[in-house]
Amino acid sequence: MAMVSEFLAQLTLAYGEVEPKFPTVVPVRDFDPDKDAARIETAIKTKGVDEQTVIDILTRRSGEQRREIAFEYERIAKKDLTIALKGALSGPLEALMLGLMKSTAHYDASELKASIKMSLKENNKELEEIKKVYKEMFKKEVEKDVAGDTSGDFAKLLQALVQTKRDEPSNVVDYEKIDEDARSLYEAGVKRKGTDVATWISIMAQRSVPHLQKVFERYKSYSPYDMKESIRKEVKGDLEKSFLTLVECFENRQLYFANRLNEAMKSKGAKEKVVTRIMVSRCEVDLMKIRTEFRKQHKRSLYQTISEHTKGDYQKALLSLCGGDD
Repeated sequence: MAMVSEFLAQLTLAYGEVEPKFPTVVPVRDFDPDKDAARIETAIKTKGVDEQTVIDILTRRSGEQRREIAFEYERIAKKDLTIALKGALSGPLEALMLGLMKSTAHYDASELKASIKMSLKENNKELEEIKKVYKEMFKKEVEKDVAGDTSGDFAKLLQALVQTKRDEPSNVVDYEKIDEDARSLYEAGVKRKGTDVATWISIMAQRSVPHLQKVFERYKSYSPYDMKESIRKEVKGDLEKSFLTLVECFENRQLYFANRLNEAMKSKGAKEKVVTRIMVSRCEVDLMKIRTEFRKQHKRSLYQTISEHTKGDYQKALLSLCGGDD
C-alpha cells in the first residue's frame, strides 16, 4: 500500500492559487489535428509499426491537442485511437502513450484505482474533479475504496487526505498558529510515550502548504529531531512512508519527484510504472523545475539518467517528454 500513500500525498498538495507552470510539453504552433491523425494512422498501418512517428507527435502535443487528434483520428479511421494504440504498441511504451491520451483527471483516477488494488494535485478543485471522475469511471467513491483496502491509522490518514479540504494559503502569516502547531506535533510524538497519530493527521491534512513549511521549521526549536527524523522514530510501515512522503512534498515538491525518478531508474530493473506516472503527470506542469532539482541533487541531468537506465522506443518517448538536456 506504499504506492497508495504516495499517490494520495501527491493528490492533496493544496495550493489556493494557481502556481506558475514550468512544463516541458507545450501546445505546438501551427497545429493541424487532421494531419497528425492521418500521420498516426499511416504509422500504425505500416508493417512493423512506425513507433517513432507516433512518439514524435504524441509527446510533443499538449493534452488538449492530443484529444483533438483523437477526435479527428476517429473521424478519419472510424476507430478509437486508444484502441488502435493498444493494438499497435506494447510494453512500457504502450503504457506511456495510453497515459498521455487521458485527461489529467482520468489519468490520475485510473492510477489511483490501480494503486489501491495492488499510490499532488495542486488544489482542492482538482482533487474534487479527480474524485468525481473516479466515481464516474468505477461507480464507487474513492473514500470507500481506500477504506476497503486499508485499515488502522494508515486508513485514517488516507481518508483524511481525500476527504479534508486543506486550508487556503493566506497573505497573513499567523505566527501564533505556526508555533501552536509545531508544539502540538512535538507533544503528540517525540515528547510523549507513544504517538498521538490523530493530531499529526489533523495538522498535516488540514493546514495549507506554506503554513506547514513554517511549522516544520519552527518544530526544530521544540524537538531535537527534525520532522522527518521524528516520523522515522515514531511510526513504521505504510504510515511512516505516508507521513514522510507528505513532509517531503510539502518541503519541496519538485525535489520529491526528482528523487523518485532517480530511485526508480537506478533500482534493479527500472520501475517503469513510477517513471511513466511522473513523466506523464508532470510534463505539462513542472517537469522543467523537476529537471533543475534533479541536476542540483544528483549532479547529472535527468536526460542523461533516462539515457543510461532505459532503452528502445520507451527511452525515446521519455527523452522527448523530458524536453532536452541541462
